[in-house]
Amino acid sequence: MEIIMFLVDFILHVDRHLENFVTTYGNWVYALLFLIIFVETGVVVMPFLPGDSLLFVVGALCGLGLMSYPLAVLLLWAAAVLGDQCNFAIGRWFGPRVFQWENSRYFNRDAFNRAHEFYEKYGGITVILARFFPFLRTFVPFVAGVADMTRVKFTLFNLVGGAIWVVGIITAGYFLGSIPWVKANLDKIIWAMILIPGVVVLFGAWNAKRKAVSSV
Repeated sequence: MEIIMFLVDFILHVDRHLENFVTTYGNWVYALLFLIIFVETGVVVMPFLPGDSLLFVVGALCGLGLMSYPLAVLLLWAAAVLGDQCNFAIGRWFGPRVFQWENSRYFNRDAFNRAHEFYEKYGGITVILARFFPFLRTFVPFVAGVADMTRVKFTLFNLVGGAIWVVGIITAGYFLGSIPWVKANLDKIIWAMILIPGVVVLFGAWNAKRKAVSSV
């Protein structure tokens, strides 16, 4: 329970925790950040770790001169790319084992073929857009691996998506994080970065389910 409470507090007050960590441990913060981003994107069972809010706060700390902007961008881009590659590899390992259940309602060869076709057609944009949505960011590369998306295609869009995500949000934090209103309302901004993408995903899932039911 204490670990859960600490994680919740870390996610909601990531700015304070990171600033304290930088003050206490200096450059070890880069190793910590690399680990968090890698695990959040690379381990399918850890989607609740901070992503967008963490990158924004990193940018703000870079803007204050407490961290190096080029080093943070390079390391966290590498962490994001390697995390997705790891998640993709896990999915490719599970895929043949999951879809061999011919009598399963959802995990059968036909389901695999449909998933593979989707990722071959729309996988690139899906991998890029998923970067900006918690939970989807963790599950999309895993499902891409399960669906046996072409590795070269996945890697290309992983590199591009990771760059847009990391550079975009860290840069936003770099320029906006020092604005007094932003600093005063950072906790609300963090909540918004967590809740708004989640609401969008839930609405999209509900809308897709509604259309599927109405078409039957």
